[in-house]
Amino acid sequence: MKLRRLRAIAWKETLHILRDARSLGLALVIPMVMLFLFGYALNLDLDRVPLLIWDQSVTPQSRDLVSCFTGSRYFRLVRFVDSYAVIERALDTGEALTALVIPRDYADGLTTGRNSVVQVFLDGSDAYTATMAKGYAESVVGGASLDLVVRDSRRSGLPPPVLPVDVRPRVWYNADMQSRNFIIPGLVGIIMMIISALLTSLTIAREWETGTMEQLVSTPVKPAELVLGKLLPYFFLGLLDVALAVSVGVFLFGVPLRGSPYLLFGLAAVFLVGALCFGLLLSVITRQQLLASQLSIMLTYLPAVMLSGFIFAIRNMPVPVQIVTYFFPARYFIGIIKAIFLKGLIWQDLWFEAVLLALFSFALVLLCIAKFRKKLV
Repeated sequence: MKLRRLRAIAWKETLHILRDARSLGLALVIPMVMLFLFGYALNLDLDRVPLLIWDQSVTPQSRDLVSCFTGSRYFRLVRFVDSYAVIERALDTGEALTALVIPRDYADGLTTGRNSVVQVFLDGSDAYTATMAKGYAESVVGGASLDLVVRDSRRSGLPPPVLPVDVRPRVWYNADMQSRNFIIPGLVGIIMMIISALLTSLTIAREWETGTMEQLVSTPVKPAELVLGKLLPYFFLGLLDVALAVSVGVFLFGVPLRGSPYLLFGLAAVFLVGALCFGLLLSVITRQQLLASQLSIMLTYLPAVMLSGFIFAIRNMPVPVQIVTYFFPARYFIGIIKAIFLKGLIWQDLWFEAVLLALFSFALVLLCIAKFRKKLV
């Protein structure tokens, strides 16, 4: 391998990138657009759930329960209703996602020492939202029940009841439980995988379609020099994308970066080589820009989103699907970048995933070189 020929190929590809505004825009603008869209639109935090209330009791006790719901940040009162038909209609149209029904004998049950039952209706068409809203409602009712017990004890001159188990949860790494803090780091890995593969999927195929491959074949350039020379400009462009994405995540979205930026960029560089080589491999095999770009999107976006643990927990997937996820490098890198961002883990904690990423990148580099042949057919 001659450094001079490698540098010439890299410079040729750099000039093409600079002269092709579409490629440069694809590399710089689209990642930022994706980050802004996903960062603002993809939000798993659930609060201000639209709520209907049918208070049949209309007593001070029922009004206290109503105030517990309306005073919670998890619910937003839409309106009071007076029939089940109105509740059904509102849930059907999406006007509300949950409804609270307080029966007529609610206050009587409290004053006589009996259990009072209230109804909570939920729109189960969105299972995630319904599950979260159900938990919120149970928490509000549980808090109101405890307040009633404490109040009755004080009125009777008895000491407040002592709960047999006192749970004091403490959330580590994401104390405010904001979904943005784990979505944004995962987005960096998703964007890197998609954009890198998409960019390099056009390189070799473009040479074949424009007819310049014949000129390269006639030169003494070796396959390794051509492959690595075409990778270098996109590698530095990818690192620039990583820097922009991390900066936007930290300074605009306020995601804490607790780990080492050097470790983050070092492991991102390793992952970037594999992602770029994957797109280049598709370009070498297909020799068509349209087919290569379509394959790169299909083979990177869906696995990166669905099988990496970005949103869906891998442990909740069927066992065969869990086994398949081990063959996708995005699984390891997204876990790495979340750990560096939120947990501040160091090299000793991440060496196994880093080794797997290095093996993936090294294998794809060798495969690209082996698949490329300086032949016209």
